[in-house]
Amino acid sequence: MTDFAIGMISLLAMGTLVLGGLYVPIALILCSFVGVWAIKGTPLLAAKMLGLAANDAISSYFFGVVPVFVLMGFLVSESGMGRDAFDVANAMFKRIKGGLGLGTIAANTIFAAITGISIASAAVFTKLAVPELRRHGYTARYSVGVVAGSSVLGMLIPPSLLMILYGLLAEQSIGDLFLAGVGPGLLLALLFGVGTILMAYLAPGFIGRALSSGTETMPPSEVISKGMPIALLIGLVLGGLYLGFFTPVEAGAVGVAGALIIGVAKRRLSLAALWRVLVETGLITAAISFLIIAAQMYSRMLSFSGVPAQFGVMVAGADMSMLSIILLYVLVVILFGMILDSGSIMLILVPLMLPVMAGLHVDLVWFGVITVIAVEIGLLTPPFGISVYVIKSTLNDPDISLKDIFIGAAPFALMMLVCLGLVIAFPVIATGLLGR
Repeated sequence: MTDFAIGMISLLAMGTLVLGGLYVPIALILCSFVGVWAIKGTPLLAAKMLGLAANDAISSYFFGVVPVFVLMGFLVSESGMGRDAFDVANAMFKRIKGGLGLGTIAANTIFAAITGISIASAAVFTKLAVPELRRHGYTARYSVGVVAGSSVLGMLIPPSLLMILYGLLAEQSIGDLFLAGVGPGLLLALLFGVGTILMAYLAPGFIGRALSSGTETMPPSEVISKGMPIALLIGLVLGGLYLGFFTPVEAGAVGVAGALIIGVAKRRLSLAALWRVLVETGLITAAISFLIIAAQMYSRMLSFSGVPAQFGVMVAGADMSMLSIILLYVLVVILFGMILDSGSIMLILVPLMLPVMAGLHVDLVWFGVITVIAVEIGLLTPPFGISVYVIKSTLNDPDISLKDIFIGAAPFALMMLVCLGLVIAFPVIATGLLGR
Protein backbone atom coordinates (compact mmCIF):
# COMPACT_ATOMS: atom_id res chain seq x y z
CA MET A 1 0.00 0.00 0.00
CA THR A 2 1.36 3.43 -0.95
CA ASP A 3 1.89 6.25 1.53
CA PHE A 4 -0.79 8.27 -0.30
CA ALA A 5 -3.31 5.44 0.11
CA ILE A 6 -2.49 5.22 3.84
CA GLY A 7 -3.04 8.96 4.19
CA MET A 8 -6.40 8.79 2.41
CA ILE A 9 -7.53 5.86 4.57
CA SER A 10 -6.49 7.81 7.68
CA LEU A 11 -8.59 10.76 6.54
CA LEU A 12 -11.57 8.50 5.88
CA ALA A 13 -11.16 6.79 9.26
CA MET A 14 -10.91 10.17 11.01
CA GLY A 15 -14.11 11.38 9.35
CA THR A 16 -15.91 8.21 10.36
CA LEU A 17 -14.76 8.51 13.98
CA VAL A 18 -15.74 12.19 14.19
CA LEU A 19 -19.20 11.55 12.74
CA GLY A 20 -19.50 8.65 15.18
CA GLY A 21 -19.12 11.11 18.05
CA LEU A 22 -15.45 10.78 19.04
CA TYR A 23 -13.84 14.01 20.28
CA VAL A 24 -12.08 15.55 17.27
CA PRO A 25 -8.55 15.95 18.77
CA ILE A 26 -8.59 12.32 19.96
CA ALA A 27 -9.65 11.18 16.48
CA LEU A 28 -6.85 13.27 14.95
CA ILE A 29 -4.20 11.89 17.32
CA LEU A 30 -5.35 8.28 16.93
CA CYS A 31 -5.46 8.38 13.13
CA SER A 32 -2.15 10.28 12.99
CA PHE A 33 -0.41 7.68 15.14
CA VAL A 34 -1.78 4.71 13.18
CA GLY A 35 -1.06 6.47 9.88
CA VAL A 36 2.59 7.24 10.73
CA TRP A 37 2.97 3.69 12.12
CA ALA A 38 1.73 2.26 8.81
CA ILE A 39 3.99 4.59 6.78
CA LYS A 40 7.18 4.10 8.85
CA GLY A 41 6.57 0.49 9.82
CA THR A 42 7.23 0.76 13.57
CA PRO A 43 5.03 2.06 16.41
CA LEU A 44 8.08 3.22 18.42
CA LEU A 45 9.25 5.53 15.64
CA ALA A 46 5.68 6.77 15.15
CA ALA A 47 5.37 7.56 18.87
CA LYS A 48 8.70 9.43 18.91
CA MET A 49 7.91 11.46 15.80
CA LEU A 50 4.48 12.43 17.05
CA GLY A 51 5.96 13.24 20.46
CA LEU A 52 8.33 15.69 18.77
CA ALA A 53 5.37 17.15 16.87
CA ALA A 54 3.51 17.68 20.15
CA ASN A 55 6.51 19.42 21.70
CA ASP A 56 7.00 21.65 18.66
CA ALA A 57 3.32 22.62 18.69
CA ILE A 58 3.28 24.50 21.99
CA SER A 59 6.94 25.16 22.83
CA SER A 60 7.03 28.37 20.79
CA TYR A 61 7.08 31.70 22.62
CA PHE A 62 4.21 32.89 20.43
CA PHE A 63 1.92 30.21 21.86
CA GLY A 64 1.84 32.41 24.97
CA VAL A 65 -0.63 34.64 23.12
CA VAL A 66 -3.39 32.09 23.81
CA PRO A 67 -3.60 32.18 27.63
CA VAL A 68 -3.09 35.95 27.95
CA PHE A 69 -5.87 36.88 25.53
CA VAL A 70 -8.21 34.26 26.99
CA LEU A 71 -7.52 35.63 30.48
CA MET A 72 -8.10 39.20 29.30
CA GLY A 73 -11.42 38.19 27.75
CA PHE A 74 -12.66 36.57 30.95
CA LEU A 75 -11.52 39.54 33.08
CA VAL A 76 -13.35 41.93 30.76
CA SER A 77 -16.49 39.81 30.93
CA GLU A 78 -16.36 39.44 34.72
CA SER A 79 -15.72 43.14 35.32
CA GLY A 80 -19.00 44.14 33.66
CA MET A 81 -17.61 45.93 30.62
CA GLY A 82 -20.16 44.16 28.46
CA ARG A 83 -22.99 45.91 30.32
CA ASP A 84 -21.14 49.24 30.09
CA ALA A 85 -20.67 48.82 26.32
CA PHE A 86 -24.36 47.94 25.96
CA ASP A 87 -25.49 51.03 27.90
CA VAL A 88 -23.20 53.39 25.97
CA ALA A 89 -24.18 51.93 22.57
CA ASN A 90 -27.90 52.17 23.36
CA ALA A 91 -27.52 55.80 24.42
CA MET A 92 -25.95 56.53 21.02
CA PHE A 93 -28.62 54.83 18.86
CA LYS A 94 -31.82 55.15 20.89
CA ARG A 95 -33.44 57.72 18.56
CA ILE A 96 -33.17 55.49 15.44
CA LYS A 97 -35.95 53.04 14.60
CA GLY A 98 -34.51 49.68 15.54
CA GLY A 99 -31.97 51.57 17.66
CA LEU A 100 -31.87 49.01 20.47
CA GLY A 101 -30.91 46.35 17.90
CA LEU A 102 -28.24 48.71 16.54
CA GLY A 103 -27.05 49.28 20.10
CA THR A 104 -26.70 45.53 20.62
CA ILE A 105 -24.64 45.22 17.43
CA ALA A 106 -22.47 48.20 18.37
CA ALA A 107 -21.95 46.88 21.90
CA ASN A 108 -20.95 43.48 20.55
CA THR A 109 -18.51 45.19 18.17
CA ILE A 110 -16.93 47.06 21.07
CA PHE A 111 -16.94 43.95 23.26
CA ALA A 112 -15.32 41.94 20.44
CA ALA A 113 -12.39 44.35 20.40
CA ILE A 114 -11.48 43.40 23.97
CA THR A 115 -12.45 39.72 24.22
CA GLY A 116 -12.01 37.67 21.03
CA ILE A 117 -14.36 34.82 22.01
CA SER A 118 -17.75 34.54 20.29
CA ILE A 119 -19.16 32.26 22.95
CA ALA A 120 -18.38 34.84 25.66
CA SER A 121 -20.18 37.53 23.66
CA ALA A 122 -23.19 35.26 23.12
CA ALA A 123 -23.44 34.41 26.83
CA VAL A 124 -22.98 38.00 28.06
CA PHE A 125 -25.42 39.66 25.65
CA THR A 126 -28.05 36.96 26.00
CA LYS A 127 -28.37 38.05 29.62
CA LEU A 128 -28.08 41.78 28.90
CA ALA A 129 -29.75 42.42 25.57
CA VAL A 130 -32.51 39.84 25.07
CA PRO A 131 -34.67 40.92 28.07
CA GLU A 132 -34.23 44.62 27.12
CA LEU A 133 -35.08 44.00 23.48
CA ARG A 134 -38.22 42.05 24.30
CA ARG A 135 -39.30 44.62 26.91
CA HIS A 136 -39.16 47.37 24.27
CA GLY A 137 -41.27 45.61 21.64
CA TYR A 138 -38.80 43.52 19.66
CA THR A 139 -39.88 40.00 18.71
CA ALA A 140 -38.37 37.00 20.47
CA ARG A 141 -36.86 35.67 17.22
CA TYR A 142 -35.16 38.96 16.35
CA SER A 143 -33.97 39.47 19.94
CA VAL A 144 -32.10 36.18 20.06
CA GLY A 145 -31.11 36.40 16.38
CA VAL A 146 -29.34 39.74 16.68
CA VAL A 147 -27.39 38.48 19.70
CA ALA A 148 -26.42 35.27 17.88
CA GLY A 149 -25.46 37.17 14.73
CA SER A 150 -23.46 39.96 16.33
CA SER A 151 -21.69 37.57 18.73
CA VAL A 152 -19.67 36.14 15.83
CA LEU A 153 -17.87 39.50 15.57
CA GLY A 154 -15.81 38.28 18.53
CA MET A 155 -13.91 35.87 16.29
CA LEU A 156 -13.29 38.35 13.48
CA ILE A 157 -12.53 41.71 15.09
CA PRO A 158 -9.13 41.49 16.82
CA PRO A 159 -8.10 40.12 19.19
CA SER A 160 -9.60 36.87 17.91
CA LEU A 161 -9.00 33.40 19.29
CA LEU A 162 -9.67 31.82 15.88
CA MET A 163 -7.15 34.18 14.27
CA ILE A 164 -4.61 33.09 16.87
CA LEU A 165 -5.36 29.42 16.17
CA TYR A 166 -5.04 29.95 12.41
CA GLY A 167 -1.80 31.86 12.88
CA LEU A 168 -0.31 29.00 14.90
CA LEU A 169 -1.48 26.41 12.36
CA ALA A 170 -0.36 28.36 9.28
CA GLU A 171 2.75 29.90 10.87
CA GLN A 172 1.57 33.39 9.95
CA SER A 173 2.07 36.62 11.89
CA ILE A 174 -0.70 36.97 14.47
CA GLY A 175 -0.27 40.74 14.38
CA ASP A 176 -0.87 40.74 10.59
CA LEU A 177 -3.93 38.53 11.03
CA PHE A 178 -5.33 40.86 13.70
CA LEU A 179 -4.80 43.85 11.41
CA ALA A 180 -6.40 42.01 8.47
CA GLY A 181 -9.49 41.29 10.58
CA VAL A 182 -10.27 44.96 11.24
CA GLY A 183 -11.71 45.85 7.80
CA PRO A 184 -13.90 42.73 7.39
CA GLY A 185 -15.03 42.98 11.02
CA LEU A 186 -16.17 46.58 10.69
CA LEU A 187 -17.75 45.79 7.30
CA LEU A 188 -19.72 42.95 8.87
CA ALA A 189 -20.85 45.17 11.76
CA LEU A 190 -21.95 47.80 9.20
CA LEU A 191 -23.91 45.17 7.22
CA PHE A 192 -25.61 44.01 10.43
CA GLY A 193 -26.54 47.60 11.30
CA VAL A 194 -27.88 48.47 7.84
CA GLY A 195 -29.72 45.15 7.74
CA THR A 196 -31.40 45.89 11.07
CA ILE A 197 -32.57 49.33 9.92
CA LEU A 198 -33.94 47.85 6.68
CA MET A 199 -35.74 45.09 8.58
CA ALA A 200 -37.23 47.67 10.96
CA TYR A 201 -38.89 49.42 7.99
CA LEU A 202 -39.42 46.55 5.52
CA ALA A 203 -40.06 43.58 7.81
CA PRO A 204 -41.65 44.96 11.00
CA GLY A 205 -43.37 41.63 11.59
CA PHE A 206 -39.96 40.02 12.08
CA ILE A 207 -38.20 42.70 14.09
CA GLY A 208 -41.18 44.15 15.99
CA ARG A 209 -43.95 46.65 15.17
CA ALA A 210 -44.26 48.75 18.34
CA LEU A 211 -40.62 49.56 19.09
CA SER A 212 -39.69 51.95 21.88
CA SER A 213 -36.40 53.53 22.94
CA GLY A 214 -34.01 51.19 24.66
CA THR A 215 -32.75 53.32 27.51
CA GLU A 216 -33.65 56.41 29.42
CA THR A 217 -31.56 59.50 28.80
CA MET A 218 -28.01 58.92 30.01
CA PRO A 219 -26.05 61.95 31.23
CA PRO A 220 -22.87 62.68 29.25
CA SER A 221 -20.83 62.19 32.42
CA GLU A 222 -22.16 58.64 32.76
CA VAL A 223 -21.47 57.89 29.08
CA ILE A 224 -17.88 59.01 29.61
CA SER A 225 -17.45 57.11 32.88
CA LYS A 226 -18.70 53.88 31.27
CA GLY A 227 -17.10 54.32 27.86
CA MET A 228 -13.70 55.68 28.79
CA PRO A 229 -12.27 52.52 30.45
CA ILE A 230 -13.29 50.42 27.43
CA ALA A 231 -11.77 52.93 24.98
CA LEU A 232 -8.56 53.08 27.01
CA LEU A 233 -8.24 49.28 27.11
CA ILE A 234 -8.87 48.94 23.36
CA GLY A 235 -6.40 51.73 22.62
CA LEU A 236 -3.79 50.24 24.95
CA VAL A 237 -3.95 46.72 23.51
CA LEU A 238 -4.63 47.24 19.81
CA GLY A 239 -2.94 50.64 19.55
CA GLY A 240 0.22 49.34 21.20
CA LEU A 241 0.18 46.25 18.99
CA TYR A 242 -0.37 48.04 15.68
CA LEU A 243 2.07 50.87 16.46
CA GLY A 244 4.78 48.32 17.16
CA PHE A 245 5.19 48.97 20.89
CA PHE A 246 4.18 45.41 21.84
CA THR A 247 4.42 41.94 20.38
CA PRO A 248 1.08 40.05 20.38
CA VAL A 249 2.06 38.24 23.59
CA GLU A 250 3.06 41.49 25.30
CA ALA A 251 -0.13 43.20 24.10
CA GLY A 252 -2.19 40.41 25.68
CA ALA A 253 -0.25 40.68 28.94
CA VAL A 254 -0.70 44.47 29.03
CA GLY A 255 -4.41 43.93 28.32
CA VAL A 256 -4.66 41.53 31.26
CA ALA A 257 -3.05 44.10 33.55
CA GLY A 258 -5.35 46.84 32.25
CA ALA A 259 -8.51 44.74 32.60
CA LEU A 260 -7.47 43.72 36.12
CA ILE A 261 -6.85 47.33 37.16
CA ILE A 262 -10.20 48.47 35.70
CA GLY A 263 -12.07 45.59 37.36
CA VAL A 264 -10.51 46.30 40.76
CA ALA A 265 -11.03 50.07 40.40
CA LYS A 266 -14.72 49.51 39.66
CA ARG A 267 -14.92 47.06 42.61
CA ARG A 268 -16.37 44.35 40.38
CA LEU A 269 -13.64 41.72 40.81
CA SER A 270 -13.85 39.79 44.05
CA LEU A 271 -11.35 37.09 45.03
CA ALA A 272 -13.95 34.43 44.22
CA ALA A 273 -14.54 35.94 40.76
CA LEU A 274 -10.80 36.18 40.13
CA TRP A 275 -10.31 32.53 41.09
CA ARG A 276 -13.17 31.54 38.76
CA VAL A 277 -11.58 33.50 35.93
CA LEU A 278 -8.19 31.83 36.46
CA VAL A 279 -9.72 28.34 36.52
CA GLU A 280 -11.75 28.98 33.35
CA THR A 281 -8.66 30.40 31.63
CA GLY A 282 -6.69 27.28 32.57
CA LEU A 283 -9.41 25.00 31.22
CA ILE A 284 -9.71 26.88 27.92
CA THR A 285 -5.93 27.06 27.47
CA ALA A 286 -5.55 23.33 28.15
CA ALA A 287 -8.28 22.55 25.63
CA ILE A 288 -6.66 24.77 22.98
CA SER A 289 -3.25 23.21 23.70
CA PHE A 290 -4.73 19.77 23.12
CA LEU A 291 -6.31 20.98 19.86
CA ILE A 292 -3.04 22.44 18.57
CA ILE A 293 -1.05 19.33 19.52
CA ALA A 294 -3.57 17.15 17.67
CA ALA A 295 -3.42 19.46 14.64
CA GLN A 296 0.39 19.37 14.58
CA MET A 297 0.37 15.56 14.67
CA TYR A 298 -2.24 15.50 11.92
CA SER A 299 -0.18 17.89 9.77
CA ARG A 300 2.92 15.74 10.28
CA MET A 301 1.06 12.58 9.22
CA LEU A 302 -0.33 14.32 6.13
CA SER A 303 3.16 15.52 5.22
CA PHE A 304 4.58 11.99 5.50
CA SER A 305 1.77 10.55 3.38
CA GLY A 306 2.12 13.13 0.63
CA VAL A 307 -1.64 13.76 0.53
CA PRO A 308 -1.44 17.60 0.42
CA ALA A 309 1.21 17.53 -2.32
CA GLN A 310 -0.78 15.02 -4.36
CA PHE A 311 -3.94 17.02 -3.76
CA GLY A 312 -2.16 20.10 -5.12
CA VAL A 313 -1.11 18.17 -8.22
CA MET A 314 -4.70 17.01 -8.73
CA VAL A 315 -5.99 20.58 -8.38
CA ALA A 316 -3.41 21.83 -10.89
CA GLY A 317 -4.32 19.01 -13.28
CA ALA A 318 -8.03 19.80 -13.00
CA ASP A 319 -7.28 23.24 -14.46
CA MET A 320 -9.45 25.00 -11.86
CA SER A 321 -9.09 28.71 -11.27
CA MET A 322 -8.06 30.04 -7.88
CA LEU A 323 -11.52 31.54 -7.41
CA SER A 324 -13.19 28.19 -8.08
CA ILE A 325 -10.97 26.47 -5.53
CA ILE A 326 -11.65 29.19 -2.92
CA LEU A 327 -15.41 28.97 -3.46
CA LEU A 328 -15.36 25.17 -3.23
CA TYR A 329 -13.30 25.41 -0.03
CA VAL A 330 -15.74 27.94 1.46
CA LEU A 331 -18.66 25.64 0.64
CA VAL A 332 -16.96 22.71 2.37
CA VAL A 333 -16.17 24.84 5.45
CA ILE A 334 -19.79 26.01 5.75
CA LEU A 335 -21.06 22.43 5.35
CA PHE A 336 -18.62 21.27 8.02
CA GLY A 337 -19.98 24.06 10.23
CA MET A 338 -23.32 22.26 10.31
CA ILE A 339 -21.81 19.31 12.19
CA LEU A 340 -18.56 20.51 13.83
CA ASP A 341 -17.38 23.37 16.02
CA SER A 342 -15.18 26.12 14.59
CA GLY A 343 -11.87 24.94 16.07
CA SER A 344 -12.35 21.41 14.78
CA ILE A 345 -13.10 22.64 11.26
CA MET A 346 -9.85 24.59 11.19
CA LEU A 347 -7.87 21.67 12.59
CA ILE A 348 -9.13 19.34 9.87
CA LEU A 349 -9.21 21.56 6.77
CA VAL A 350 -6.47 24.17 7.20
CA PRO A 351 -3.49 21.72 7.26
CA LEU A 352 -4.94 20.02 4.18
CA MET A 353 -5.44 23.25 2.20
CA LEU A 354 -2.39 25.31 3.17
CA PRO A 355 0.05 23.57 0.77
CA VAL A 356 -2.46 23.97 -2.05
CA MET A 357 -2.95 27.69 -1.32
CA ALA A 358 0.80 28.24 -0.99
CA GLY A 359 1.31 26.51 -4.35
CA LEU A 360 -1.18 28.91 -5.92
CA HIS A 361 0.68 31.86 -4.32
CA VAL A 362 -2.41 32.89 -2.36
CA ASP A 363 -1.89 35.45 0.42
CA LEU A 364 -2.24 33.21 3.48
CA VAL A 365 -3.33 36.10 5.71
CA TRP A 366 -6.23 36.87 3.34
CA PHE A 367 -6.97 33.14 3.18
CA GLY A 368 -7.08 33.10 6.98
CA VAL A 369 -9.68 35.88 7.07
CA ILE A 370 -11.80 34.00 4.53
CA THR A 371 -11.49 30.85 6.61
CA VAL A 372 -12.54 32.59 9.83
CA ILE A 373 -15.62 34.22 8.24
CA ALA A 374 -16.70 30.93 6.64
CA VAL A 375 -16.15 29.07 9.92
CA GLU A 376 -18.15 31.69 11.81
CA ILE A 377 -21.12 31.21 9.50
CA GLY A 378 -21.15 27.65 10.82
CA LEU A 379 -21.76 29.00 14.33
CA LEU A 380 -25.25 30.06 13.17
CA THR A 381 -26.22 27.10 10.97
CA PRO A 382 -28.22 24.04 12.08
CA PRO A 383 -27.97 21.41 13.37
CA PHE A 384 -24.83 22.28 15.41
CA GLY A 385 -24.59 26.09 15.57
CA ILE A 386 -22.67 26.36 18.84
CA SER A 387 -23.56 30.05 19.40
CA VAL A 388 -27.23 29.12 19.14
CA TYR A 389 -26.87 26.42 21.77
CA VAL A 390 -24.98 28.80 24.08
CA ILE A 391 -27.81 31.34 23.78
CA LYS A 392 -30.45 28.66 24.40
CA SER A 393 -28.72 27.35 27.55
CA THR A 394 -27.99 30.86 28.87
CA LEU A 395 -31.51 32.13 28.20
CA ASN A 396 -33.26 29.15 29.81
CA ASP A 397 -36.64 30.31 28.42
CA PRO A 398 -39.05 27.49 27.44
CA ASP A 399 -41.00 29.91 25.20
CA ILE A 400 -37.99 30.36 22.87
CA SER A 401 -36.98 27.17 21.06
CA LEU A 402 -33.79 26.31 19.19
CA LYS A 403 -35.82 26.68 15.98
CA ASP A 404 -36.69 30.27 16.93
CA ILE A 405 -33.03 31.13 17.50
CA PHE A 406 -31.94 29.56 14.20
CA ILE A 407 -34.69 31.44 12.32
CA GLY A 408 -33.76 34.70 14.07
CA ALA A 409 -30.09 34.22 13.19
CA ALA A 410 -30.78 33.35 9.52
CA PRO A 411 -30.76 36.98 8.20
CA PHE A 412 -27.43 37.57 9.92
CA ALA A 413 -25.96 34.40 8.41
CA LEU A 414 -27.01 35.72 4.98
CA MET A 415 -25.32 39.06 5.74
CA MET A 416 -22.17 37.15 6.66
CA LEU A 417 -22.30 35.43 3.25
CA VAL A 418 -22.48 38.87 1.63
CA CYS A 419 -19.46 40.01 3.67
CA LEU A 420 -17.56 36.85 2.74
CA GLY A 421 -18.33 37.42 -0.93
CA LEU A 422 -17.07 41.00 -0.74
CA VAL A 423 -13.82 39.95 0.97
CA ILE A 424 -13.23 37.29 -1.69
CA ALA A 425 -14.02 39.71 -4.53
CA PHE A 426 -12.04 42.60 -3.01
CA PRO A 427 -9.06 41.25 -1.01
CA VAL A 428 -8.02 44.83 -0.19
CA ILE A 429 -10.78 44.87 2.47
CA ALA A 430 -8.60 42.48 4.47
CA THR A 431 -5.12 43.30 3.22
CA GLY A 432 -5.43 47.06 2.77
CA LEU A 433 -4.14 47.92 6.25
CA LEU A 434 -1.15 45.64 5.64
CA GLY A 435 -0.17 47.65 2.54
CA ARG A 436 -0.46 44.60 0.26
